[in-house]
Amino acid sequence: MERNPVAKDGAQSRRSFLSYFSGIGLSSTLMPGLLWGCMQEAEEQEVTLAMTRTAAQVAGLDFSDEELEMIVDGVNQSLERFEEIRATPLENSVMPPLHFIPMVSGMEFDHVEGSLRLGERSPVTRPADLEDVAFWPVTDLAQLIESRQVQPSELTEMYISRLNRYNPTLNCVVTLTESRARTLAEQADTEIPEGRYRGPLHGIPWGAKDIISARGYPTTWGAAPFENQEFDLDATVVERLDEAGAILVAKLTTGELAFGDNWFGGRTNNPWDPEQGSSGSSAGSGSATAAGLVGFAIGTDTGGSILSPAVRCGVVGLRPTFGRVSRYGVMAAGYSLDKIGPMCRTAEDCAVVLHAIAGPDGKDMSVPRGVPFNWDGVQT
Repeated sequence: MERNPVAKDGAQSRRSFLSYFSGIGLSSTLMPGLLWGCMQEAEEQEVTLAMTRTAAQVAGLDFSDEELEMIVDGVNQSLERFEEIRATPLENSVMPPLHFIPMVSGMEFDHVEGSLRLGERSPVTRPADLEDVAFWPVTDLAQLIESRQVQPSELTEMYISRLNRYNPTLNCVVTLTESRARTLAEQADTEIPEGRYRGPLHGIPWGAKDIISARGYPTTWGAAPFENQEFDLDATVVERLDEAGAILVAKLTTGELAFGDNWFGGRTNNPWDPEQGSSGSSAGSGSATAAGLVGFAIGTDTGGSILSPAVRCGVVGLRPTFGRVSRYGVMAAGYSLDKIGPMCRTAEDCAVVLHAIAGPDGKDMSVPRGVPFNWDGVQT
């Protein structure tokens, strides 16, 4: 006989079973435990009148047959509902019904929307070997592109070449998004000469931690069971960087289920010392940025997953306040702790990227409206 399905997960199933008796005032008696024991011993899928009568007698409780029948019906209906709940698919993307809003009533904010003023920048000139710009900050790369000294497609091909060349040593790439990157680069090549320059991220290649969904490519969460997992959506951060004209060139490694620097493909390494792990879980984002394989990267942080690889690899990691950036399309690790932020080569680069990705999207209810991110690099 098939064992009672509610026994598949002992502790949780027993709590679910006992919850019914809390509702009828019998949770403090011996009856729930005795009835549970009778079910397990008989290996039945439901309680019977005989089981209930025996449990009541041993517990010293006196019920009429009508009352016992009501208990039998109530318990069995509860068991059916528990099984229905257990059988309902619950995707990682489903948020809890309660949302943490990181604002205290009465707090005042700067409501000037969208202010981004970069610091003074010295003019830059394209070097003879384009690969010499691999470690340049976004603000300098942006000058090359805006002044049309370099085409986005050239920069994209340079970074793709470096990703292919150095990944065997660093193990920081899960998937190259070459087709998507080349399409976006060609689009930027056309737009910029036509005067449709979108800003300092236009034409800048970047990499996404592989818990961030990008349509058309696997999002593996760093774990072998999800190696071929795909979502038919772009995360909000991907959409916003697309809108800013940035070019996604790679899905970068994350520790398994966003923990550490080991993933199903091995360990991601520190460019400064490949015998050492890059730390994690934004392992690939830190490693690739430090090695000059991308213009910048996006990581996530629940308990140090941006900060730790930033320190290990020697880059600037910005862990924003919870609720600053939408988590839509990103694997949940801690529903009131997950933050999404940039990993760059300068603090101002982080400001440029955060300015592009911050703000409400109507999908993540923990991101409040009316709290813009502003940056004045001149005063700073």
